Amino acid sequence: MKTRRLGKTGWDVSEVGLGCWQLGGDVGPMEDQRARAILDTAFELKVNFWDTADVYGGGKSESRIGAAKPQDKGVKVATKLGRGGGMFPDKHTREGMRASIQGSAQRLGVERLDLVQLHCVPMEVLQQGEVFGWLDDFKREGLIEHYGASVETIAQGMECLKHEGVATLQIILNLFRQDAVTTLIPAAREKGVGIIVRLPLASGLLTGKYNKRTIFHESDHRNYNRDGESFFVGETFSGLPFEKGLELATEIEKLKPHGWPLAYFSIRWCLDHLGVSTVIAGVSKPQQLRENVTAAVRTPLPGFHHARLNAFYKEKVRPLVRGEI
Repeated sequence: MKTRRLGKTGWDVSEVGLGCWQLGGDVGPMEDQRARAILDTAFELKVNFWDTADVYGGGKSESRIGAAKPQDKGVKVATKLGRGGGMFPDKHTREGMRASIQGSAQRLGVERLDLVQLHCVPMEVLQQGEVFGWLDDFKREGLIEHYGASVETIAQGMECLKHEGVATLQIILNLFRQDAVTTLIPAAREKGVGIIVRLPLASGLLTGKYNKRTIFHESDHRNYNRDGESFFVGETFSGLPFEKGLELATEIEKLKPHGWPLAYFSIRWCLDHLGVSTVIAGVSKPQQLRENVTAAVRTPLPGFHHARLNAFYKEKVRPLVRGEI
């Protein structure tokens, strides 16, 4: 497994990380045995960056991670705060954030969190700026080693970059959401901020495994948030209507190198961009993690592939994306 520097943290993290939303059982049922098998596979493959949140499964994802004791094997665990504890959308307080951090640390079995990220909090909260001052204080107190933010839009990411203490940004980036390549990623790189890519497969659209007959579990956001009914529409299928996304994925299949699975092609595209530190994709079974890791060892795509994919995005995809980019 190749590694890259994660911004101001100074850590060398695996190019492919592990997204742990599924471990909370929020994206379909997840029994203990399968959750542990996923984490054991991550250890085996030397995937040393895991991403979770306090609200995933009401803390279950963190507890399952804590039981695996990743810190004993050099794994860095990033968690998030700001959506739970009654804080979202506009009741963020120093006390509430401290309680969230302490709860996460207890579930993860550590005294200090490696990396805590603001969890897609509203732009108004970011602009007020108090949350960054509180995180600076928590860092000085030794509650956290580093902090960053998981954002929904480029504008939110740019706002976060105004604060010196921000070490990382977690952003939506994939073949159906390319704008950050020429805007946010270069700005973050200039400030030494690491980029964590989420949704590299656009909620599975870019695996090529779905069709119009696919049915998602009732607890899966791909069932209940297709049109942004519950949270930001861009978090599900990157803001594309499901059936249109299927059509566009079929067209992208024609643009990839011969013999490349679509998922490998999609993850490799993300990793090709200078400034990206790690790509995290959630998995519901160990084999999916193995496939993601295999994608990272593929050779970088030639420039003409990137040019064709960008032209395709601008012409056919971007006009259909719903929600702010």
